[in-house]
Amino acid sequence: MNDVMDDEKMIKLIEKGRKRIDWAMSHMKVLGEIGKRISMSGNMKDIRVSMALHTEAKTGVLAVVLARSGAHVRLASCNPLTTDDSVALALAEVDVSPGTLEVRARYDQDKKQYYDALNWTLDQRPQIVIDDGGDLIRILHTERRELLDGIMGGCEETTTGIIRLKALQGEGKLMFPVMGVNNADMKHLFDNRYGTGQSTLDGILSATNLTVAGMRAVVAGYGWCGKGISMRLKGMGANITVTEVDPVKGVEAVMDGFRVLPMEEACLDANLIVTATGCKDVVPRQVIEKLPDGCMLANSGHFDNEIDTAYLEERKGLEARSDVTAYDVDGRTIYLLSRGRLVNLVAGQGHPVEIMDMSFAMQALGCQLIVNKASELPAEVIPFPPELDEEVARIKLSSIGYSIDELTDEQRIYLGSWEHGT
Repeated sequence: MNDVMDDEKMIKLIEKGRKRIDWAMSHMKVLGEIGKRISMSGNMKDIRVSMALHTEAKTGVLAVVLARSGAHVRLASCNPLTTDDSVALALAEVDVSPGTLEVRARYDQDKKQYYDALNWTLDQRPQIVIDDGGDLIRILHTERRELLDGIMGGCEETTTGIIRLKALQGEGKLMFPVMGVNNADMKHLFDNRYGTGQSTLDGILSATNLTVAGMRAVVAGYGWCGKGISMRLKGMGANITVTEVDPVKGVEAVMDGFRVLPMEEACLDANLIVTATGCKDVVPRQVIEKLPDGCMLANSGHFDNEIDTAYLEERKGLEARSDVTAYDVDGRTIYLLSRGRLVNLVAGQGHPVEIMDMSFAMQALGCQLIVNKASELPAEVIPFPPELDEEVARIKLSSIGYSIDELTDEQRIYLGSWEHGT
């Protein structure tokens, strides 16, 4: 009977994942169009692609698009807590050629399982890697250097990953070209700002079911992710304080209407602190010791080291709700959301479908560019070509029923000339 029940649960889980993939695919029109073009070109046929991305529905669509273009895709998660098990299981049932799409990912992996899965993706001796956060590329440059000669190039999805790659490049150790997808306009202006803003709020609300209006919220970091989080929290009535280390971004936050303070001051009356910096120790022990009773800590940065979770774990945490752990800190209760990992994916469903449509269209185009021009590209973080940025933007506008003007020949001449006067 238990076996029957297990089978029934598995069937239901796979069906749930299939519906999520189908829903995402029906709303990812930009990636769909790019996928058709890549398939028609035939240049991804038999290319081995290893991917470390948050394994959920939108990622599943990217994997399917690449597999249907003829690539051999292996997918693992880039975070131990961000796999949607229903999607991971359903991807095994997708209609693609046998052996072109394999997945090894599940929710709540331990450290060994996580790295075993990443190494499994590399066992196929990939020609292209698609990374989110830089772990695949780090492994290739440390433990799996024997594979480097076969790598044509890679694509990096996140701010954190670009920071790591720039450090690797700065030391002269980056061994193949990597498309800086995160830095493309059609990625960071929308994914990082609107995607992170909405999905972070979605995760916090799902985890807590508390009212945002009137909440005193601290947002750590005012890059594009921090801007998006601040925008969405403000839109729901929160009172926002921003913390920053960059004076220019600090001025920008002030001009956008937010209070700006050092973290040790901002934390004193906070109901909620959200980190989105890509750095470590943003909410360290000395800050946690000052937090008011009931303060909630959430992280939207890639790694779980922005909040000093080790300090909290010295105390016995109690599950207050699913994805909320309560800790006693000197008689005050401090709540940690999603174990300090990405709250928008652990407690939420990640970025909205239409946002990831654009980001993953950029990833697919980045793969195609690497295949076409690998021999011409230096072993550096490669800026995403503006013409591809523009192509994605035009497809996006068309897909949602909008169009824009075009310059006339006379206007182009005018803009390219310095001789005209007032």
